[in-house]
This record gives sequence, C-alpha cells and structure tokens, in this order.
Amino acid sequence: MRNVAKLGAFLLSALIAFFSSAAFAANDAPLERAPDTMQARVMGCAACHGAHGEGTDNDYFPRLSGKPAGYLYNQLLAFRDGRRKYPPMNYLLAYLPDAYLKQIAEYFASERPPFPPPAPVKVDAKTLDLGKTLVTKGDASRSVPACVSCHGAAMTGMEPAIPGLLGLHADYISAQLGAWRYGTRSTVAPDCMAQVAKLLSDRDITAIAAYLASLPAPADPVPVAAGSLKMPVACGSVHN
Repeated sequence: MRNVAKLGAFLLSALIAFFSSAAFAANDAPLERAPDTMQARVMGCAACHGAHGEGTDNDYFPRLSGKPAGYLYNQLLAFRDGRRKYPPMNYLLAYLPDAYLKQIAEYFASERPPFPPPAPVKVDAKTLDLGKTLVTKGDASRSVPACVSCHGAAMTGMEPAIPGLLGLHADYISAQLGAWRYGTRSTVAPDCMAQVAKLLSDRDITAIAAYLASLPAPADPVPVAAGSLKMPVACGSVHN
C-alpha cells in the first residue's frame, strides 16, 4: 500500500509539473492578434448585414454596401444618438466617436458585392402597378413626390446622402416607411422622409415596398453625382 501511495504521489507531482510547464509555455507564447484593418473591425456587422454589407436572408437586415457614405454615416449617428431605435444597434454604437463612425460608413460605401436576384412578387397586379406609379410618378393630387425624384431613375441614390433602394426586402422597406410615418425613425430637420411617409396610406406603403423589392439592379449600380437631381422637398440630412 505504501508503494502504491508513493506511486500516486509521484504521478500527481508529474501531472502538476506538466500542466504548470504547459501553462507557462502558453503564457510565454506571443498572442495572435486580429489584423488591424477596417474589414476585421466590422466583422461584428457581418452576422446581420453580411461580410461585405450585402445583406442577409433576414428581411429586416438591410444591404449597406455601395450606399453613399454620407447616408451611412447619418444612420450610424442616428442609431447612436437615438433618432433610430433598434436596441442592438443603439447599444453597439453608444460610445463610438464621430470619426470612427465615418470610417465605418466609408468602408461599406466602397464595397461592391453583387446584388441578389429580385424577390418574388407577393402582391396582386393592381397593387404592384400602384407601387410603380408612386415610385416613378408620385401622386400630385396628394403632394406625394415620386421616389425617383430623389433616389434616381435607377433607384441607386445620390451622393452624398440619398440612399439607393435596391436589394432590400419588401418587409424592411415597409417597416421603415411605417417608422417614419409614426415617428419612431427620424433625422435632422427638415425631415423629408417623415413628411412624405405621413402622406402615404397602408396600401401605398405595401405597394411601394413590393415594387422596389421587385426591381433588378442595373449594370452599374452606383449613386448618381451630387446635384444631379433637383429634389422636390428639402432634406436636412443631405446638408448635414
């Protein structure tokens, strides 16, 4: 029994020595650090928005890539400062400085992943036609401007801060128009989208969202140059 006890004590001492030396070696080894690039820093965005900001299958996580940097920067500020309310984004951005948010915006604005194919249409033909009319012509009888008058004929947006509306899910577009209409999304005054959204009915919003989601991307889906479009309403976010 005494020999067994001695053997047990020896094995225990050997194990302690082995794990102690392994721990020392691990602590002594240089730590592997992530590359100090913006691509590595924004990997936290990838789960929701895709590795290149291309969007994901979740209807409520939008495409970021290729949108004007000024627009993306304004949205990051809005989430950080509470003008847009979505707790994960509000929490994530709460303590990030303006300069860093601008770098994030510029990174995603420069990305150009391919667009997904248009989503299948889920509304009837009359509703889709209404959406096309509102997007391309507006409704002068209600002072509703055409979407193309600000977002461009190809819906690719305009520099520096008007977003493209391609590659977005209908549910996301509908949710954002509703948020503007009810005041849960806002921007600096004059808030042009809030003004427009308040003129739209539920059917208008469904129609616009369905039509926009059905559009294919053009061959060169880049925002048009600043000043290319004479906007029918004043938008504070364009000049801030």
